This record gives sequence, C-alpha cells and structure tokens, in this order.
Amino acid sequence: MERTIGFKERRYIEELRILTKATALDCVIDDRFDRVIYVIRQGDMGLAIGKKGENIKRLQNVLGKRIEMVEFAETPDAFIANIFKPAEVTRVERSSPEVPVNVLVRQRSDLGIAIGKAGCNIEKARVLCRRFYNTEVGEVLLEKEEA
Repeated sequence: MERTIGFKERRYIEELRILTKATALDCVIDDRFDRVIYVIRQGDMGLAIGKKGENIKRLQNVLGKRIEMVEFAETPDAFIANIFKPAEVTRVERSSPEVPVNVLVRQRSDLGIAIGKAGCNIEKARVLCRRFYNTEVGEVLLEKEEA
C-alpha cells in the first residue's frame, strides 16, 4: 500500500532525525487527538525516546504537540503489539483477510491502556495498520481464562 507523506510530515520527520539521530519511516499528524505519531525504524526506538524520554519532551516543545512513537515490525501481528505497548497483547485474531482483526489482551488493566482515553490508542492502531499493512483493526478484547 502506498503511503504519501506530505510536506509537513516530512518536516516533522526531519526534525526528529535532527534532534534524536533516529529514523522515522512515517509520521501521522492526528488533529483529532492533537498529536503526532511517528513510526520509528526497527532498532531505533531507544535513540528516538532518549534518556528518561528527554528526546520526546524536546520534540513536544519544538512541535507544540503530544508525541507518540511506535516501533515498526516486519509482521502485522508484531506491529500491532508494538502499537498497543505498554499494554501486553497476547494475540491477534483473524478469521479471514476481509474481516477486521481483533486484538486480545490478558489483563483487564491492559484493556483500558490498549483502548486509550476516548479511544485514542485503538484509533492509532486503525490508522497505522491501514497505512502499513492494509489491515483493519476491529476491537480490543479481554482474553478468556482457560478453565
């Protein structure tokens, strides 16, 4: 799937590279939740965040928006797990390619984290999965305990 990156997104990606020396593969400006979401190259996450999150703080000051970062992964399932961090995704359920995937978490506390305030995290997952893997994300569900 072709991703088009506009002028403003390219500027934000360059700003990240200058401030952190990390490489962003993509940048989404999400006006609905007043944030910028970066997709960081695999292995560059530590560089992007910086010691005690100082790079994120500096970037937030420069851009004047909340910054969120997601580490890219080669497989859709691993990418989805990265999007929902720090919530622990136990598995991604797919019944067929045409049906949205459901994301399962083990603990009730992870459910709230995964969905996010006003659904911001699930919305981030939907946007990024469409852009990178042409996959629709359905719901975040609690994994049922096996008796």
